Amino acid sequence: MMKGRADATQKKRLITSLGVVVVFVIFLFLYYGPFFNGEQHGQSAHEFTRAILPFGLGGDENVEMRADDSISVFSLDEGDDALVTKSFPVCDDRHSELIPCLDRNLIYQMRLKLDLSLMEHYERHCPQPERRFNCLVPPPPDYKIPIKWPKSRDEVWKANIPHTHLAHEKSDQNWMVVKGDKIEFPGGGTHFHYGADKYIALLANMLNFTDNNLNNEGKLRTVFDVGCGVASFGGYLLSSDIIAMSLAPNDVHQNQIQFALERGIPAYLGVLGTQRLPYPSRSFELAHCSRCRIDWLQRDGILLLELDRLLRPGGYFAYSSPEAYAQDEEDLRIWREMSTLVERMCWKIAAKKNQTVIWVKPLTNDCYMEREPGTQPPLCRSDDDPDAVWGVPMEACITPYSQQMQRARGSGLVPWPARLTSPPPRLADLDITHEMFGKDMDTWQRRVDSYWNLLTSKIRPDTIRNIMDMKANLGSFAAGLRDKPVWVMNVVPEDGPNTLKIIYDRGLIGSIHDWCEAYSTYPRTYDLLHAWTVFSDIEKKGCSAEDLLLEMDRILRPNGYIIVRDRRVVVDFIKKQLTALHWESVTVVEAEPGMESDEADTVFIIQKKMWLPGENHKDSL
Repeated sequence: MMKGRADATQKKRLITSLGVVVVFVIFLFLYYGPFFNGEQHGQSAHEFTRAILPFGLGGDENVEMRADDSISVFSLDEGDDALVTKSFPVCDDRHSELIPCLDRNLIYQMRLKLDLSLMEHYERHCPQPERRFNCLVPPPPDYKIPIKWPKSRDEVWKANIPHTHLAHEKSDQNWMVVKGDKIEFPGGGTHFHYGADKYIALLANMLNFTDNNLNNEGKLRTVFDVGCGVASFGGYLLSSDIIAMSLAPNDVHQNQIQFALERGIPAYLGVLGTQRLPYPSRSFELAHCSRCRIDWLQRDGILLLELDRLLRPGGYFAYSSPEAYAQDEEDLRIWREMSTLVERMCWKIAAKKNQTVIWVKPLTNDCYMEREPGTQPPLCRSDDDPDAVWGVPMEACITPYSQQMQRARGSGLVPWPARLTSPPPRLADLDITHEMFGKDMDTWQRRVDSYWNLLTSKIRPDTIRNIMDMKANLGSFAAGLRDKPVWVMNVVPEDGPNTLKIIYDRGLIGSIHDWCEAYSTYPRTYDLLHAWTVFSDIEKKGCSAEDLLLEMDRILRPNGYIIVRDRRVVVDFIKKQLTALHWESVTVVEAEPGMESDEADTVFIIQKKMWLPGENHKDSL
């Protein structure tokens, strides 16, 4: 009997011990889950202290805690050591080109059920807070400061983007050529072997534009280049005062957009899949597809109808593809079906020559109203907002013009460059008066002049090329830079007033975004970030300021600059993270001297220092 009791006791102890071990293993899995899934967050040699704060991780619990406005990471005591991050780990070298919301490893690990035929695997799928890397993305081992614009249009350092497969794969099309330690871009493309400049002149000639200039005396300013390759088309448009949004996915031809941005050409990672692109309706005067390998007939023409949503009244679609000229049976079938589809959409052929056809959209709704009842595709529902794009599925329908556009028989926009400073008609959609528009422009011109004065002593000529305004409002920050050799990606928050259509009407470009998530771009692709109250905004949403800092570091080039314009407590918080991020303070000034309020803006200018994995980062500061 005694032996039986002892055995029973031992069994209970063993079961209890096993239970403790299981609980401990589960805890480790939950806390370090990404490690067990093959994600290495960083090099263990780097000490990392994460502050456990109400604002810290961006989960639902944080949203609830933020309901009490007295709890804020920014307003804690100055001496609170919990705010001080000693250092962030450095991501594994394999992640030097990490794009968190376009990470195919994440898709695999999360076992997402995606329809590959609809390109869903190239759309945004962001990691939950607990699956984020939370580490500094390192540059490649031999990274160099990028070649400056305009020279960068034609050549980049191979070490910065060590991918040469496109040069071999497209060797017969003059996309790019490897020469020594550089990659050169002759300006060729799949359908313009002899150079983008000659191809652009051909398009203008087909449309009978003056002097074969595609800008058509300033009437054609914004272009959407879908399936852009390395964006030579967009790069060569810039000399004609035309700005293109060049779009390509992170697909089998990887690094196309990375090459474009390294060259200093506006570009964005995206795909025509199932979701609307992050641009408002009526944004572009011309859409372009040169052998972009898109099935325009799929799903009742839904992808072509997404282009229709983006084109202005009287806008053009230039299509260079075998279907436009080849005579084999399959190409002829596609051409007949595509011609029938665009005819039902009320598009007409403006010109057709050699390998290219250019269609033009109607100026008014008249053609739509004259179609036979039941004609497909239908007009969109009256309650459909064509400017709602963030997470909104595409629809196979035609967006009719507003009453204002119908009366104006077009967009009512003046030619470029007057368009930049002229109040556009769609201001009325947002209840913004011409006076408010003018005041906003004057305010931001003063602010931009002040920023540039503060930066003058630090930057050399042509140091800054790619700029992002993280909260662009009406685009007046970008307008204030019109005399500088720069371009600006104007980002409008997805939960605020939809002012992006005003930005496009001014002849600028941009995208909708939620700064609680990572942006759709490669690391090291911007020279300057402007963050006006962005940190205060995400605080209200319960998202992580720490995550935002890491994201800004990811997309900023080494030696690049950040301008934070926010409350003093925000600036003080960021100051505590400088050493961990390997950033350096340039200057801190009162935005509006003489204002004593705690809510008054402070301007904080920061520079990201150049560092490489394995270096003593503290010494490099």
